[in-house]
Amino acid sequence: MDDRPIRSAHVDTFARDHLPPRDQWPDLRFDLPELHYPERLNCAADLLHGPPDDRPVFHTPQGPTWTYGDLRARVDRLAHVLTTRLGIVPGNRVLLRGPTTPWLAACWLAVLKAGAVAVTVLAQQRPHELSTICEIARVRHALCDIRAVDDLAKAEIPDLRITTYGGDAPDDLLNLPAPGTPYRAVDTAADDVALIAFTSGTTGRPKGCMHFHRDVLAIADTFSKHVLRPHSDDVFAGSPPLGFTFGLGGLVVFPLRAGAGALLLEQAGPKQLLPAIAEHGVSVLFTAPTAYRAMLGDLDGHDLTSLRRCVSAGENLPAATWQAWHERTGLRVINGIGATELLHIFISAADEHIRPGTTGVPVPGWHARVVDAEGRELPDGEPGLLAVRGPVGCRYLADPRQREYVRDGWNITGDTYVREPDGYFRYVARADDMIISAGYNIAGPEVEDALLRHPDVVEAAVVGRPDEARGMAVVAYTVLKEGAERDATALRAFVMSELAPYKCPRDIVFLDALPRTATGKLQRFRLRTEGDRQ
Repeated sequence: MDDRPIRSAHVDTFARDHLPPRDQWPDLRFDLPELHYPERLNCAADLLHGPPDDRPVFHTPQGPTWTYGDLRARVDRLAHVLTTRLGIVPGNRVLLRGPTTPWLAACWLAVLKAGAVAVTVLAQQRPHELSTICEIARVRHALCDIRAVDDLAKAEIPDLRITTYGGDAPDDLLNLPAPGTPYRAVDTAADDVALIAFTSGTTGRPKGCMHFHRDVLAIADTFSKHVLRPHSDDVFAGSPPLGFTFGLGGLVVFPLRAGAGALLLEQAGPKQLLPAIAEHGVSVLFTAPTAYRAMLGDLDGHDLTSLRRCVSAGENLPAATWQAWHERTGLRVINGIGATELLHIFISAADEHIRPGTTGVPVPGWHARVVDAEGRELPDGEPGLLAVRGPVGCRYLADPRQREYVRDGWNITGDTYVREPDGYFRYVARADDMIISAGYNIAGPEVEDALLRHPDVVEAAVVGRPDEARGMAVVAYTVLKEGAERDATALRAFVMSELAPYKCPRDIVFLDALPRTATGKLQRFRLRTEGDRQ
């Protein structure tokens, strides 16, 4: 595909004007025939096109199932309201906020169909976080579930017009009058910005990742098509919210691209997922390693026979968790690594190609290698930085950190990996999770994996703490099963039987829960800060 810019349909050109300079973009690769998209492309129109009107698309525990006909009609009506009632023009950034519901998904599709730029945030984000996002992306319009509007209103964002949905007021988004006629999708370019996804901001000011209309389809035409291989009768479900690109792909983009359906759960923790799988015939499940481990203790009495695909991402999947899930269910979890900067998963494997303890191989359409700090490719077996390129790449919104993430045309994800001689990629640690103690390099996740092999350990996080004698000392934070004895000496002895002595924790701290983001990612930086105070 020619990567030169195409005539934009955006009237509000803020997003395109604040793309990084071209020489700071990663090299984009369109190796597969299905990645050769036309110059004019509206991804929402493409995702909604095809399936018959009576095919189910969105299921919920609370209400009637939406069909594709329902979804198309409601998206068109919303798009009319956005453009004729709210004055939204192509290129405007529109904040979307609310729990995971069909209406939130319909709003996302309507924003894109109207040529605007979707900025989907988490319902759990607080006023200061929302204010920062709106400042960075120059957001002036917001569509918000009435139940999630309080914190958005408290943010007091200048000139932000908030339109709620799900309420009884005459000016509610769903009550505003609009024609019942089809809405003709704005003729966006394939490389017009469709969405801005924000990183969690756990280590500083959040970064806005800009993705094009073609990018939305590319994640479905690579990972979903070639690894998941979905069927039109699949029902997708999972825990990640739509403000997290893992959830956006798994619960909206992938099912729609396949003409399949999705179960959208407002509460999607392990205790809600297990009964929902049987009740709604879920066949493709997306969640994090922690949830798979938590569900292991509650499998009895739950029918999982409808499941054929289990996907894990968000953090590394320990081999012990993979093995335990396979032994109990017979299902082989599809491990994957993705990034907000690259929109979704780019290294993975399925079925007989899965090798527990590794992430997998580059997804068709993607390329990966392991490099040193200067960008030189390292030999197999030697740990280094993971470098990736493919049809989607990092483009930060006016952020100098673009130069850190993209180097020599490759996306540098911040993960330490080893490439095995057979081409499989094995996760070692986040680059900032490597602990150097008394001259030894110790990967925190390796120690966590050993701790998780203990039958009483539910969760584990390992970080380095400054130590005068060793430089850094290994500290383990653990959560035990209810009723288990908090015996640090016994647990340390267990780890000593699993790992070389220099890798064993100097201290073991027991917690009731580990600190996590709203999307379930472990916040190791909070544990490091806690360790610094000790």
